[in-house]
Amino acid sequence: MDADLVAPCERSSAAREDCAVTPRPLPKTVVPFPNELLSGWLSRLAAANYCDDAELLAHIEIDTTYGTALDFSIDAAAAEKIASAARVAPDVVRSLTFPAMTPREASLTALMPFQHCRQCSREGLSLRHWRRAWAFDCRVCGTRLVQTLGKTRDEQIPDKLIYRARRGAGMLECAARSRGPKKLRRAMRAVTFAMSLKTFRGDPSFAVQNPRSEVRLFCLAAIAAARSQPLAKAAIISKSIDEYARVALLRAFEKEPRLLAAVDHIPQRRATGAGLMTGKSHN
Repeated sequence: MDADLVAPCERSSAAREDCAVTPRPLPKTVVPFPNELLSGWLSRLAAANYCDDAELLAHIEIDTTYGTALDFSIDAAAAEKIASAARVAPDVVRSLTFPAMTPREASLTALMPFQHCRQCSREGLSLRHWRRAWAFDCRVCGTRLVQTLGKTRDEQIPDKLIYRARRGAGMLECAARSRGPKKLRRAMRAVTFAMSLKTFRGDPSFAVQNPRSEVRLFCLAAIAAARSQPLAKAAIISKSIDEYARVALLRAFEKEPRLLAAVDHIPQRRATGAGLMTGKSHN
């Protein structure tokens, strides 16, 4: 008889424990979009249930400080909680995170959103490929991506720059996903050179994720230009290159002594030529 009294209590305790671990399903759910990031889908899920992101995570019993970190890593328990609340399979939740990446891909993948599609963002979407440094056009609607954090400027960007930057973005993607490091090293060397002309300080991988569109476009365009125009020749036509730019330029060519010699020698010839022209003008 005592055993009969104890057994129901044990089942009741287990049931209460299950309720504490598994959150109640949300009243409404939304279907994940192909290539959507987990953080973006959770935002749409929150909006559909008339709450904000923090309230949604609190309901699911996930630390609200995680935020976009969930896009890169999510454990089985968190995936199970989200899946239960949203009434989807845990595999669906895990599919919305970034897959395993090589160090090269990881260095060119932004931890925070740095660009977006104006059209798709109106629908609350946040897509995975927008975080890639080589992403240039939205794969959903084809619209050119724009910087998220930088100030939007009204000046017209030259079509030639956009065309070259788009080509450079494609080359950067091929370089990042290639097996050998040679292509990526060549692309980053071109970016380093572009940074020197723009007097932009920092890591080349961050330059192509820059919130300033003029810096990002110029760096991507340099990758395309490096294929057809020797970078040392481009250095010749730069009249306002400062000491930092010169150091960055030399660093870009540190493994190519012939180009190093050209970078150092040609400005001297220009100065000599300018002196001769001045002498002739006085005669």
